[in-house]
Amino acid sequence: MRILLTGGAGYIGSHTCVELLMRGHDVVVIDNLSNSSQESLRRVQEITGRDVELHVGDLTSPSAAKEPFLAGQIDAVVHFAGLKAVGESVSNPLAYYQANLGSTLVLLETMAEFGVKKFVFSSSATVYGDPDTLPSKEDSPSGLNLSNPYGRTKAMIEQILADASQADPSLQIVVLRYFNPIGAHISGRIGEDPRQVPNNLLPFVSQVAIGIRKSVAVFGNAYPTPDGTGVRDYIHVMDLAEGHAAALEHLEPGIETYNLGTGRGASVLEIIAAFTRVSGREIPYEIVPARAGDIASSYADVTKAARRLNWVASRSLDVACRDAWAWQAANPTGFAQR
Repeated sequence: MRILLTGGAGYIGSHTCVELLMRGHDVVVIDNLSNSSQESLRRVQEITGRDVELHVGDLTSPSAAKEPFLAGQIDAVVHFAGLKAVGESVSNPLAYYQANLGSTLVLLETMAEFGVKKFVFSSSATVYGDPDTLPSKEDSPSGLNLSNPYGRTKAMIEQILADASQADPSLQIVVLRYFNPIGAHISGRIGEDPRQVPNNLLPFVSQVAIGIRKSVAVFGNAYPTPDGTGVRDYIHVMDLAEGHAAALEHLEPGIETYNLGTGRGASVLEIIAAFTRVSGREIPYEIVPARAGDIASSYADVTKAARRLNWVASRSLDVACRDAWAWQAANPTGFAQR
């Protein structure tokens, strides 16, 4: 298939690009490069020995959104593009609604114009909010009492897709609810490259290990968890990439939702311990007050993806930390060229 990845130069997009190319698909990327790097796609081509067609543009612009479709037949779309920092979404909500909802609406309208029916959406476990029961299942309550605009945009887009599917039963839609992606490609050539202070735990730990930052801030140690720190389901980014490939290979008319996680939770202190084991570096950390809106625990029920997509996350926490460290050690300042 010839597959369009929106936001394909970003962290998850670039790793999925590698997986799809290695499976023989052709990949086209549209990205505004506001939070990503063209260098990541150059390295994707280096890893795979295959070309990636890049269109630089903003999906909220209908003319920019049409460019990849005008350049050649698109068989399926994977929609990664969007803003994703929870804290920033609280301070700048309108930008999040404009970017995340606006880009999705323009993209769906463009797909309809060009007769493209296959669509995979990058959603988030954030839509579960603070779950009453764990693990979170696809039919667990979602979109309720969400604490931030980022999560609300994901829940709103899921509803938009459900409505679009009802209006056009020929659409083939999969919604993938990610838990917490970590790690990097085994080559060490691509990985997570935050522009400023990392929003996610593992890049922060990596930057402390390499000496860019002094210590890891651990937000709260009084949660009802085994060691008092927050528990999340951390999934290797290449397992996540394989989940996207599996979803594309199992598209059918209608809409289906799948959790992509490991089904196991790990605490902040367990992540720090795992990173210390694989890197050989001590990771200083400091307990600071819990952040408003943070939940104690979140992890996935992944039985549906295993049964329907024949997909399971196979890489361990130590492997994910090892690969993240290999990326950080080889690229202390991330992608040198932006």
